[in-house]
Amino acid sequence: MLATNSNAGAVPHTAAMSQHVSSLLAEHAAIIEDPATGDGVRVDGNRIVAVPSGRGIDVVDGIPNFFVPADHDASTAIGDVTDMVRAFYEETPFPNYDGFDSRESLATKARRGVFAALLDQQLPHGCVVFEAGCGTGQLSNFLGMSWERTVFAGDLCLNSLRLAKGFADRHAIRNVAFVQMNLFRPPFRDESFDVVISNGVLHHTGDCERAFRAILAKLKPGGVILVGLYNYYARLPTLWKAQAFRTLGPKLYFLDPRLRDWRREPARIRAWFRDQYEHPHETRHSMDEVLRWFERYGVEFLNGIPHVDGTAFSDREHLFEPHAAGTSTNRVAAQLAMLLSGGQDGGLFIMIGRKREGVSTPTRATATSRA
Repeated sequence: MLATNSNAGAVPHTAAMSQHVSSLLAEHAAIIEDPATGDGVRVDGNRIVAVPSGRGIDVVDGIPNFFVPADHDASTAIGDVTDMVRAFYEETPFPNYDGFDSRESLATKARRGVFAALLDQQLPHGCVVFEAGCGTGQLSNFLGMSWERTVFAGDLCLNSLRLAKGFADRHAIRNVAFVQMNLFRPPFRDESFDVVISNGVLHHTGDCERAFRAILAKLKPGGVILVGLYNYYARLPTLWKAQAFRTLGPKLYFLDPRLRDWRREPARIRAWFRDQYEHPHETRHSMDEVLRWFERYGVEFLNGIPHVDGTAFSDREHLFEPHAAGTSTNRVAAQLAMLLSGGQDGGLFIMIGRKREGVSTPTRATATSRA
């Protein structure tokens, strides 16, 4: 097995990392909300205070800590999962920045992925973006390199955010701001964002649908939400490999191409291994399940990666134009195709929708459905 270093998550302080909060927080203070009190905030240099309650917001390494537990009616399971996942990523932030020593190296890597490249090309000019569960902030830093948009990114893990902000500070990425938060209680006023992104995150929460509802509330009517989740079928190859690795160890690492050169980049590969094969909590979801969420909470389906109707997806795709949702048979076939291709990218699929005008996201679900 890949050795687990107890210091793997330690993030050294460097002179290049600013201890000051991003100026974007002061510029956009009107959309920030203290989740503990519901108050607005005043940002005065490195000091953030809820108004009118006067509650001070802790700032560590220039990162405001807006994390508060889920509200009083949350189940114990949600809190337990949140604490477990938080501890996991504090130890091993994922993904790390090994091999990225400049803006250009990060941008080159991001543009190799069709999703990030199309996002960068097609996000509306002047939009305000919220990445919910940004991890180490690689997507947010990439999107924040452009002056055509403003990006707010939140995560529950301080070590992940230190890596994110440290990279932004070292490479003068000014159009992104990072905050520590609970995904179930984001520190922003409802209907504040043009675009909400949560890719590979909600399936690590204690209630995926409730987490979806919490971040959807922050989206303006007419805005776009993009959600990436482990697929019910396509995640199976990763789960099978995890069992094989636990049983037979390194002799089977050839099953995952990323593990074949693990001795050359041990820190980066360890982070991948732990995230994919040793995560303490994950759930799997289907395309039909997410379509039901969309219908339940007033979201028009626009697109999917891969296409939910089984048609081919290309690098010239228009992400935000309406596409056919196909039939339930089409969608099962598309998911089985993901399974038969080996569950690439850990079996992740992405669903894109537009929040309908006149829709107010409810604070509680009337029903919960699974895959």
